[in-house]
Amino acid sequence: MTKLKQTRLTRRGLMAGALAGGGLAALPAFGQSASASPMDLRAQVAMKRLLPEQYGMTEIWGYNGGTPADEIRVAQGARVQLRLVNELPQPTSIHWHGIRIDNAMDGVSGLTQDAVETGATFDYDFVVPDAGTYWYHAHTMSMEQVARGLYGPLIVEEADALDIDREEILMFDDWLVDPATAQIDSDFDAAHDQSHAGRNGNYIVTNGTFGLTMQAKQNERMRLRMINAANARIFELRFSGLSGWVVALDGMPLAAPQPLEEFLLLAPAQRADIIVDVTAENGEVAGIVAMINDQQQPQVAFEVSGSASQNRRPDPGALPPNGHTMVSLEQARRINLKMEGGAMGGLRSATLAGETKGFRELANAGHFWAFNGAIGLMESPPLATLERGQNVRLLIENDTSFPHAMHLHGMHFHEVASDGTLGPLRDTTLVFGGRSQEIAFVADNPGQWLFHCHMLSHAASGMIARFEVA
Repeated sequence: MTKLKQTRLTRRGLMAGALAGGGLAALPAFGQSASASPMDLRAQVAMKRLLPEQYGMTEIWGYNGGTPADEIRVAQGARVQLRLVNELPQPTSIHWHGIRIDNAMDGVSGLTQDAVETGATFDYDFVVPDAGTYWYHAHTMSMEQVARGLYGPLIVEEADALDIDREEILMFDDWLVDPATAQIDSDFDAAHDQSHAGRNGNYIVTNGTFGLTMQAKQNERMRLRMINAANARIFELRFSGLSGWVVALDGMPLAAPQPLEEFLLLAPAQRADIIVDVTAENGEVAGIVAMINDQQQPQVAFEVSGSASQNRRPDPGALPPNGHTMVSLEQARRINLKMEGGAMGGLRSATLAGETKGFRELANAGHFWAFNGAIGLMESPPLATLERGQNVRLLIENDTSFPHAMHLHGMHFHEVASDGTLGPLRDTTLVFGGRSQEIAFVADNPGQWLFHCHMLSHAASGMIARFEVA
């Protein structure tokens, strides 16, 4: 795949005061001030050359027939109007991952909207308050629909351009493909995947391409917007011939750029913005590799030809911060979340739809995980009912043998270190097996907000809850 196509939405309907006071902009009543018809995003079945030519074409599901789908790029504070047209053989919906969005537009079927049936449409209409790197993906039967290719990048631009030569979006994914047929493995609810580490693919790609190659120049400065779109794989990324800084995580700018270390971990759904200088010399190859089973898997190769400048630029400054209400740990309500289940542990029993059920009955129904002894979304009470503006400290205890990437919809949080130090804002945190992670946030966005593991097989088999913000 070549560079993702850019679909620039018009900047009509900019919301004055979207970031005033650090809060969320109020979304106008749906459709009242629309100045143009929404742009269509068609969820379609399509054929793609995913594997090398000798393997033939692969059937995928994509928005407007592509995976990754076309880039959506808008200005900070813009109003986005998109119409989902469902041409798939099953219902679907779209989640705008990382956007602090109006609850009715969050795209979670069964919670914030009804699933969009085959042949039907749904109009999404929302404001993007924060600049940064985000993405959009299916949120109905997502363990299947994302694995089939229903996702794309959503970029919200800062008001002022950065001092860079160019930027690239890099979406990492892994496909589980049968090489005999070149088709995606259709066993999406495999019990082994659900009860172990999730669905991991055997064909690892960047922007839909195995071993993506790009051109670069020595001393060229690039912004790399990196997104992990995989169902379950944690990408350990290593860099060569590139020197730089992490400037944002999960769309939110760091207070100061942090030097790029030996490797960078991206859990499913996490993003990282890095600014890099090409330090490889003319004729050399700079690159990004992923460590897979202790082996280097090439992700991106930058073939260096020529020079962008004689010398490297000075270190970059921080990106402009997004408006955000600072959490108060001293005033925060404490909540505990205990993860249980999975292989090498297992659920002896758990509450499902108000009834206590045993291991065998749960496993037969495809339930392998529980939060605080309960399984399911609507069948269980909220993890907590919060007042708007309330400060929250959530302690996540991973009493399982596997890592989990926990994603909070509608709000961002800080990871809290053991000494009480607040880390950068994120929307997805990686909690390794047998460990705990505390997060803290301000519940400043009203509605029903999903909190779930973004190892999507885990979410489908029990690792899902919700917060209610009054």
